[in-house]
Amino acid sequence: MEQWTKAEFYQRLHSGESGALYLFTPMCGTCQVASKMLSVVEEILPKFEFGKADLNYLPEIAEEFLVESVPCLLIYEDKKVKEKIYAFQSVLYLYEKLKN
Repeated sequence: MEQWTKAEFYQRLHSGESGALYLFTPMCGTCQVASKMLSVVEEILPKFEFGKADLNYLPEIAEEFLVESVPCLLIYEDKKVKEKIYAFQSVLYLYEKLKN
């Protein structure tokens, strides 16, 4: 999964395409598990746009999109964030959320 800057995220968000930004912090154990689950989903959905970012370096994103905790998956479509996922229940759950 490619690391995105704030500018890269906003460029993709405003493109009108759909995708997801995975927000994490390096010392978060749950984030490490979520990252592995997303890696599997990324293999299953190769055409879906995935990015990741360390939330420590993007406080503006946390503030703008009211991110409450990490891990957080911001799913965007039609130039807006349509959903935030905090509980990465399973690979199947994530796949079902993102395949549409």
